[in-house]
Amino acid sequence: MLPIGSEPAHVSGVIGDLVMDAAFTDLERDAAGLARTTLSCPDGVEVSLWQDATYPYVMVFTGDTLAPSRRRQGLAVEPMTAPPNAFATGDGVRRLRPSESMVSTWGVSQAATRS
Repeated sequence: MLPIGSEPAHVSGVIGDLVMDAAFTDLERDAAGLARTTLSCPDGVEVSLWQDATYPYVMVFTGDTLAPSRRRQGLAVEPMTAPPNAFATGDGVRRLRPSESMVSTWGVSQAATRS
């Protein structure tokens, strides 16, 4: 499952049987610079993962490769500061010098839009 390239993608709609184990970049951001990955349920409940600009990637995993008893029991959404295999390729790796620091912020929010 090492990356071999990139291509434009926009994901929306029903997950259904879709199998996902992919990283996404070039994320759409709001005026505050936050990218959001939002999951909506038919009952109106929404859960969003938000991430600041220090996270240019997000990984989405449906769990289809897990043991049968654990398959598709949840959805993993992970903000990432570099793409998969970055330590081997060097792509997106940020090296901090002694006494240098980096601050990254992400979070999860929930909303209900029931009528």
